[in-house]
Amino acid sequence: MKRYKQALIVLFFSTSLFANNINSLYEQALEYEKNQQYKEAMEIYKKIANLNKPQKKIEESISFKQTKEKSNTKKDFTSLKSKFFNKYLDKIEDKETSNTLEQVIIRDFGLYPYKTTYLLPVTYDTKEKDNRSQYETKFQLSFEKPLTYNIFGLNETISFAYTQKSYWQTSRESAPFRESNYQPEFFVTIPYKNDNSSLKGYKISLLHESNGQGEEKSRSWNRVYLESYFQYSNLFLIPRIWYRIPEKTSNDDNKDIEKYLGFGDLTFFYPYKKHTFELKLRNNLRLNKDNKGAVEFNWSFPLPSFLNIANSFGYFQVFSGYGDSLIDYDKEINKIGLGIAFTR
Repeated sequence: MKRYKQALIVLFFSTSLFANNINSLYEQALEYEKNQQYKEAMEIYKKIANLNKPQKKIEESISFKQTKEKSNTKKDFTSLKSKFFNKYLDKIEDKETSNTLEQVIIRDFGLYPYKTTYLLPVTYDTKEKDNRSQYETKFQLSFEKPLTYNIFGLNETISFAYTQKSYWQTSRESAPFRESNYQPEFFVTIPYKNDNSSLKGYKISLLHESNGQGEEKSRSWNRVYLESYFQYSNLFLIPRIWYRIPEKTSNDDNKDIEKYLGFGDLTFFYPYKKHTFELKLRNNLRLNKDNKGAVEFNWSFPLPSFLNIANSFGYFQVFSGYGDSLIDYDKEINKIGLGIAFTR
């Protein structure tokens, strides 16, 4: 900032010193032009250009310092890795090889956050279950890879995504992973632009979900779902309906999963300042004793400044109902957890 002020002072005085001289030179050049002495006029204009060079250099210097200061305030991990590649590694003459190495070092493969990636070091299930501690660690990883854009002329994006949700019995002596659910999916997201409509877009997806286990603990199903996005000021309403792709009866690990998870869900999402609030509701729309559903509430909030964890947030989660995990799709779970969200 000090250098920036010094540059401004230099710019001010240089402008004052050269202003009168430049004006007199312009008048002289115009006089030459009136007398059709174009060669002499061009010589004057060259002098004016040379006088302007120091001022331009000062302006460029100020602009560079401003850009540098902004970039210094916005350093991120990618820029640090890019600096490492450009400053510390030996240069490779072959351009294609150099580009490949740069991509490997910087890890820029166009991957983006998808669902929230979070870590809940401690969660507590209010219901006791056989061979399972009520305290465990839960985490979710999720990313999206856009594959292509606008091939149908709808400004759509076709993407692949992967989400993994894991349950880790860290409170037990051997700390085993008791369950992991894997969700690869292909989907197309289509924006919808109409100033008079609250509908902002929709998504069509082919989703597989399984837990990677065998025999009696194996769980899996495939769905096609349609999801829509409605906006009402800060509030977003996200309804989703799905159709389960039928399987052969002999291969079906969870024939009655729709009895517990139904055919869709409804999500309310509300960002407020640095907080986000998400409420997800699910119900099988059956009556009396056959009625099953679930409620999940997620709250992300700023972490205390002394933690100094970049781009991370506190994360609080409450779940009650059926379908927290595939292995528990037909068991009622009441769970609470607290941790950190790395994306949201």
